[in-house]
Amino acid sequence: MSMVNLPGLKDLIDNISRERNLPRLAVQSALREALLKGYERYRRAQSLERKQFDEEYFDNFEVELDVEKEGFRVLATKVIAEEVGNPDHQIALKEVQEEYEAEASVGQEVILDVTPDQREFGRMAAMQTKQVLAQKLRDQQRQMVQEEFQDLEGTVLQARVLRFERQSAIMAVSSGFGQPEVEAELPKREQLPNDNYRANATFKVYLKRVCQGQQRGPQLVVSRADAGLVVYLFANEVPEIEDEVVRIVAVAREANPPSRYVGPRTKIAVDTLERDVDPVGACIGARGSRIQVVVNELRGEKIDVIRWSPDPATYIANALSPARVDEVRLMNPETRQTHVLVAEDQLSLAIGKEGQNVRLAARLTGWKIDIKDRAKYDHEAEDSKFNAQMAQYQEQEAKIEEVEDFDFKVEDEAIEATDAAV
Repeated sequence: MSMVNLPGLKDLIDNISRERNLPRLAVQSALREALLKGYERYRRAQSLERKQFDEEYFDNFEVELDVEKEGFRVLATKVIAEEVGNPDHQIALKEVQEEYEAEASVGQEVILDVTPDQREFGRMAAMQTKQVLAQKLRDQQRQMVQEEFQDLEGTVLQARVLRFERQSAIMAVSSGFGQPEVEAELPKREQLPNDNYRANATFKVYLKRVCQGQQRGPQLVVSRADAGLVVYLFANEVPEIEDEVVRIVAVAREANPPSRYVGPRTKIAVDTLERDVDPVGACIGARGSRIQVVVNELRGEKIDVIRWSPDPATYIANALSPARVDEVRLMNPETRQTHVLVAEDQLSLAIGKEGQNVRLAARLTGWKIDIKDRAKYDHEAEDSKFNAQMAQYQEQEAKIEEVEDFDFKVEDEAIEATDAAV
């Protein structure tokens, strides 16, 4: 069987495997596909009278790679026929019997060596092979990354800053100890304002998404602003959460506030079924030791740990911490609207700088919260009650006048009828 020589093939496969962190078998598979595309290009150049080939025309061709002898062969699977209509897909029965001296019958398949002459394979086919190989290797890498990180989506990884591209930070992440590093993108919207993304700086990042498809650039999108990072940091720092004694019910985070005058802030609601355990105290730790570790990792972000409650009014009051709430009035449970009454000196604290505190409390509880001054709200309530009573009184008066008018009308009609009869 003939063979096209590829000097240095074994070293080429080893080098590509090492540089691109790909298994040798994956590199060989990509090389076989690239060589087959090169052969297709060679055949198209040879068959100028055939304007185009069908997409499936070369499906019966394959490349056999011989790494030890450093070369390759092109093989074609052909069907034995009495008369040959397409020599690429068929071979005459007589030719098989004479040339290969084999017992054969019409309809059988045979595999034949159709390797072109090394000189005829040509420069054009070699260039095509090189281009396709580069693309196939990229595809192999993307597939490997998808398989490696698909199950890690939604977890936290250690990352190292490599460089900046536009406003995104390109970071190196690894799926585990001893695994090669892979590039990941940290977009501008997923960065923290207080982070310093200098080269080789390390951060904990949340793997937000593993991108599918063939788009250019890193296919891993990581985040420092996602609420999942806060959940991980608390679970890692608080043994009661890891042991499922304390559970995190909800998290509301504003890592990138709309105004530069407002700092990042997070509210986290925790609960426990154990009577002897204080879930808030467990998360804060002795003298704030546990929560301080989380705050340091998030570069000074403010964190409010509050107690979850099945009672919406209590939960809403807790969520507005550190403000003291006088009363929570659930105005419309169906649309989840509520009025929260606070003292005048607690009003700005409950609302927060540029509304951040009440905004996060609303996200945490799922209720639309309207903060009211207690003193003014009472006057408004009295005025509203008086106006409602006045409206009811006026409505009753209108009904009485209507009845009286009707009675007078009936009486007049009766008098007119009597006069007419007389």
